[in-house]
Amino acid sequence: MVLCWPFLGENPSLKIGILGDDSFSNVQRLCHKAARPLHKDILTALDLKDAHITTGAVCVYPSRVKEAVDILRSLGVELPVASVATGFPSGQTHLSPRLEEIRLAVADGASEIDVVINRSLALRQEWQGVYDEVRQMREACGEAHMKVILAVGELGTMDNVYKASLVSMMAGADFIKTSTGKEAVNAVLSVGLVMVRAIRDYYQKTGYKVGFKPAGGIRTASDAINWLLLMKLELGQDWLNPQLFRIGASSVLIDIEREMYRLGLGAYPSVKYLALA
Repeated sequence: MVLCWPFLGENPSLKIGILGDDSFSNVQRLCHKAARPLHKDILTALDLKDAHITTGAVCVYPSRVKEAVDILRSLGVELPVASVATGFPSGQTHLSPRLEEIRLAVADGASEIDVVINRSLALRQEWQGVYDEVRQMREACGEAHMKVILAVGELGTMDNVYKASLVSMMAGADFIKTSTGKEAVNAVLSVGLVMVRAIRDYYQKTGYKVGFKPAGGIRTASDAINWLLLMKLELGQDWLNPQLFRIGASSVLIDIEREMYRLGLGAYPSVKYLALA
């Protein structure tokens, strides 16, 4: 269980989510996988049948939030529903509809909102503009937690990544997140190091803990362990919980499930044996 411990239990860190061709049936399948992410044979072999294992959240587009909330309620599972908003993934729409998209998602039951910053403002060093937009997004979120996606692959320099991290936290981010998963470069450890050190600097100056979420390009349990080590070494044990650390990667759940199957049953399963997220 050492391999998978940080992701499994009643409060895991994995979040599974969106596709561009989402339909009701896809959302339904996603919610069922989130509620019961491990095959029953794995739970039996590892004596985890009573562990109430789920993922950390379900992430969908704004128009699918109500469906996800209703499906999870029908399953009797209390899981956060997160929604990407603000013109995801580009963020290149007018500010007014971006803010309205947040409000609609929250009204439909989303308890977490993933917003994207305006990268063009960051590239022009217009940090006041970035702050003002994210601050308005924070207000639109109301009680919902806000994760701010920096889209690090489009920021150009590590200096921009650091500044975007600080500006987002100053504007009210509950989490900062590496990527939308749609950029050419997504979550890489070198950029993650810059972001978590920004989190540490912010905490040392303010006493406020901001969460971190790598997303995009994380595909294996080994990848996930590398990110856990980064968090442990740079921010310490306090950040190793789903309130301050998430991994956004549906594909890594499949690999963790395969590794747990091998741990409990002695061999890897057929690819077709495990349900896809």
